[in-house]
Amino acid sequence: MASGSPLDLPIRRNTVILSATMAVNSAVLQLTAAVSSLTFVLVTGVRGLLGLGPAIFLTSSGLTAVPAGRLMDRLGRTPVMTVGFALGSCGCAVTALATHIDSTVLVIAGFALVGASSGISLLIRTAAGDMYPPERRARGISYVLFGSVFGAILGPTVFGPLFAGKDVKAEALTVPWLAAGGLALVALALVQFVRPDPKRIAELIGSRDDVPTEPAAPLRELVRRPGVRPAMLAALASFGVMVSVMNLTGFVVVEHHHHSQQSVFPIIGAHVLGMYALVLVIGTLIDKIGRGPALAGGLFVMAISCAGLTWATSVPTTALLLFGLGIGWNLSFVAATAQLADASLPAERGKLLGFSDLLSGLTAAALALLGGVALDVLGVAALALGATAIAVAPAIFLARIRPAPEAAA
Repeated sequence: MASGSPLDLPIRRNTVILSATMAVNSAVLQLTAAVSSLTFVLVTGVRGLLGLGPAIFLTSSGLTAVPAGRLMDRLGRTPVMTVGFALGSCGCAVTALATHIDSTVLVIAGFALVGASSGISLLIRTAAGDMYPPERRARGISYVLFGSVFGAILGPTVFGPLFAGKDVKAEALTVPWLAAGGLALVALALVQFVRPDPKRIAELIGSRDDVPTEPAAPLRELVRRPGVRPAMLAALASFGVMVSVMNLTGFVVVEHHHHSQQSVFPIIGAHVLGMYALVLVIGTLIDKIGRGPALAGGLFVMAISCAGLTWATSVPTTALLLFGLGIGWNLSFVAATAQLADASLPAERGKLLGFSDLLSGLTAAALALLGGVALDVLGVAALALGATAIAVAPAIFLARIRPAPEAAA
């Protein structure tokens, strides 16, 4: 291990463990996506602010990302991920209690804790980027994200039966939220087996010759490096559109199209499958065609999928469009992550990705709030067309700019 040769390091084992962790964590996030809007409305009784529930979750996620990224750079990836899953388990338990006693204060606190956990778990891709050289980095990130494919199966399997035959009431959400808390503890246990810490692996294999001696640059310098700002724009737009639409779809399906609550989980499962099912192919594709075309192409796919929501009313059609939304996000977001990792040293990576996640989370929170108001006042078409425009605009801009120079990281 001291030699720093990739052959001497348990990169494959760590990748499998992180992938399994993503599988469990994605099942938890499916519940959040499926019922966060409904949970908030049923507990508070305030229908006009249905986007506020996801917005609390997303704001907390974004605000947590920067300090979590800095701590990852200082303490390592695994300790911070451990704290994140602990917060997620506590947040799910608090939310379950809120649904049982109809407490607005507790549902807000629970969403904030679950959001903080989500912000930290999203930084698992930092650990993935640590363990692979630049020419294989997108593939390495995709190997870890691929675990969420199994989460797409696990989520409906666990939560679907818990809603079978239940009326859409707050107390029907108590047991599912408790189950999600238990799954977060499973993810916490899994991540303990990641050894050595991925940051240490990055330092040992040396993604750049000057890793041992060059100090970490301040954030203001990192964001000025070639390729960083286009990658952050793509990450911000893709994450903001994807998460806001995903979190409001459950409300659309139940309240606007009058399907059962149980039918939301196959739709969210299809979306998660789209996010990760082709990630191994997409990771290889990004490494071959370059980051720039993938950044714009993913956003165009997302825009087409969002536009289709203006006329889709059936569960299968909605599931297909959410599947397309997931594929578009996969292409754009993995390319953005790889480009940000290319532009940073191991000691800078968590900080840079955390800052990107902060902007993405706050954007998603704002879009969830605006989307919720548009949905309540103007209907589904306003939500769908607004999301389409927000995806198309940066896609056109990114398609017109010249590729960034090859990174040395």
